[in-house]
Amino acid sequence: MNYKIVKAKTKDAEEILKIQKLAYQSEAERYNYYDIPPLKQTIEELKNQFKNNIILKAMSDGKVVGAVRAYEKNGTCYVGRLAVHPDMQNQGIGTALMQEIEKLYNPERYELFVGSKSDKNIYLYKKLGYNIYEKNKYECGDIEIFYMEKINKGF
Repeated sequence: MNYKIVKAKTKDAEEILKIQKLAYQSEAERYNYYDIPPLKQTIEELKNQFKNNIILKAMSDGKVVGAVRAYEKNGTCYVGRLAVHPDMQNQGIGTALMQEIEKLYNPERYELFVGSKSDKNIYLYKKLGYNIYEKNKYECGDIEIFYMEKINKGF
């Protein structure tokens, strides 16, 4: 499976949003809650995120197959919306996107959050060195989320 990871541009927003909405369907189904922010995000909101986030995309055969975004604030790099096309999952794309986004920052720590029932995602993040440090409810009804962090040893 050939893919490459490059920095996304605003013109990629539509394709990225399409992948995001496809990828997050399974999350919505898992929690039986379809009002989660990744499914409600508009094209305008995503285009706006290009102002203060670095957004990476994974490309295969000229198509976007995955994406991730991050920004840094007060010594923390906030990573979000990792999404890989459902047909392309479990092939290393998510891992590669996470590794590439982390290379673009040198914070004291990285932070992300994940739904408590999202076992594959939790496994991926733990494999990449993230640990759960807080459990909370999110703006998605009664969904419990885990906040995960990774301390940057190279800081």
